[in-house]
Amino acid sequence: MTAHALAEPGPAIRVTGLTKSFTDVEVLRGVDLTVERGTIFALLGSNGAGKTTAIRILSTLISADSGTASIAGRDVASDAAAVRAAISLTGQFAAVDEVLTGRENLVLIARLRRVPNPGRIADDLLARFALTDAGGRRAGTYSGGMRRRLDLAMSLIGDPPVIFLDEPTTGLDPEARIEVWQAVKQLAAGGTTVLLTTQYLEEAEQLADRIAILHEGVIVADGTLADLKKLLPPVQVEYVEKQPSLEEVFLAIVGARGNEEKDPS
Repeated sequence: MTAHALAEPGPAIRVTGLTKSFTDVEVLRGVDLTVERGTIFALLGSNGAGKTTAIRILSTLISADSGTASIAGRDVASDAAAVRAAISLTGQFAAVDEVLTGRENLVLIARLRRVPNPGRIADDLLARFALTDAGGRRAGTYSGGMRRRLDLAMSLIGDPPVIFLDEPTTGLDPEARIEVWQAVKQLAAGGTTVLLTTQYLEEAEQLADRIAILHEGVIVADGTLADLKKLLPPVQVEYVEKQPSLEEVFLAIVGARGNEEKDPS
């Protein structure tokens, strides 16, 4: 199964009436969502909203109390093995082996997944994620952004049609976050369906084709960014001087210093 050949026609992900409780705490209280193929879908919510619980159910790590969910046309409860073959999950922290080089990490995963030509696959992914020059270095020497890009590259081995990214930029600096955003956009451009959980509003705005807001265990809004903006009253237009954000200032300063170091003249 590849990113361009899902098992069944229809949406990549379909969830209906999903519920989950832990002891006496209701975490999910009837979640409904649909994710179309080849899109980036952002599940937005604050800490404790139920985002990670939903991802764990969809990736077959835990069972729902009620409701249904399917990935690439396969039911997550009754056909878990097929679902696991169709997905890849990247958590909040990069799951790379720091002792191995970047290339060795990729080759190891390719061998574990019994993918033909693991060396060629590793080299192709290093090039795709701009890590070729660092491929021979131990992953423990990588920056946060490089480690996350390597993690994303590892998740693509076997060409899964659906990838879950659970708060992929947690703890990263602004430059590294932008690196990861670019990598995620490349995934969708290649035909992969991405379900992204995040609590960063800007991240959802930058990446998502569609956004759902999960609040206290239910989806309270679902649509494109334009759809969601229509839920608010019309804005009052005022002419004000636009001030740069702190992130824009940071990136401008760091970029300028980087250019000076490259051009000592």
